[in-house]
Amino acid sequence: MIDTASVRAFLDERHVTLAARVGEFATRVLAPLAEPADDTAARAQARELLAMLGSARWFEPIRDQDWRACCVVREALAAASPLADAVFALQALGVVPILLSGNDAMRKRWLDAAIEGRAMASFAMTEPEAGSDAAALGATAERDGDGGGYVLSGTKTFISNAGIADFYTVFATTDRTRKDKGIGCFVVPADTPGLRFVRPLVLSSPHPLGEIAFQQARIPGECRLDADGKGGGEGFKLGLATLDRVRATVGAAACGMAGRALTEALAHAKSRRQFGKPIADFQLIQEKLARMATELTAARLLVYRAAWEKDQGAPRVTLEAAMAKAYATEAAQRIVDDAVQILGGRGVLADHPVDRLYRSVRALRIYEGTTEIQHLIIAGQLLK
Repeated sequence: MIDTASVRAFLDERHVTLAARVGEFATRVLAPLAEPADDTAARAQARELLAMLGSARWFEPIRDQDWRACCVVREALAAASPLADAVFALQALGVVPILLSGNDAMRKRWLDAAIEGRAMASFAMTEPEAGSDAAALGATAERDGDGGGYVLSGTKTFISNAGIADFYTVFATTDRTRKDKGIGCFVVPADTPGLRFVRPLVLSSPHPLGEIAFQQARIPGECRLDADGKGGGEGFKLGLATLDRVRATVGAAACGMAGRALTEALAHAKSRRQFGKPIADFQLIQEKLARMATELTAARLLVYRAAWEKDQGAPRVTLEAAMAKAYATEAAQRIVDDAVQILGGRGVLADHPVDRLYRSVRALRIYEGTTEIQHLIIAGQLLK
């Protein structure tokens, strides 16, 4: 269960109630699920999790843009099932641009289906030559004659839900001369002719990641989410606004993984006996536990502060979200690593929850902006 006491100042009563409900669900339904054995199994389980989370209404905070609630849900899901957390994260990334754009046609087609777990979303920004430099997109979206539609060409890589998503929120260049101001944002149905799943990309922790390609893929004009003007667009701005909102929830997922690791480490330290006494009696173990708990609390405070600021109506939480994401993910890596050390041999057994966390937590320091990029964002905000 989530420890709401340490961040109670940032939560309303509904968030405390939600934490208890989603924590019970995660413990009862998600924690017993076996980790997928391979990429194929991960893809199948991700679709099953989508339906589970949708029917239980855990995606509703995304529709409501209640960022503290999104953090509460991700923290609980990540503690029990990193794959379930990834499913939630991608629904948010794929849906939020639709919510922010006010595109009624795309809302009508995809919003209810995504929130109810009937349609799987994906967020397609990263390319082989455009990762941290997200404005350097090579994929293009050209006008399709006078019909008002677009023709998409290019490759997207490191795309979560690639090959199993029902729709992709895609960023592509409409006018290369305008650089970041010449990027459009489009919702592309998975069955669009010319959209091809190229290959899976297999991670150490089961996750449906892959590469997709657009080969003269034609989409109607209503699929464009951003404002279009003089061949350019505001797609990049829409992408940044989405990340600005969702980024703190990545820190929440990190806290969930770290919290589970700390719980496992505490239980082991109390029960495991060496040299005639529990290893919890040894001061070096106590030092690790104390540092783990302190860092986890600090991370959670940064995360829920950022979400609280956005929920209070702050136009941007760029600084707060960057601090939360950077600190929480780095702290979680250290906490999980210390948990492995405390558990010793048990901590590296493939079927132990801590080993699964160890393989899962590493990606959080990279996706949605590496720690190094977050530090540059923080410094940039301070120097304004």
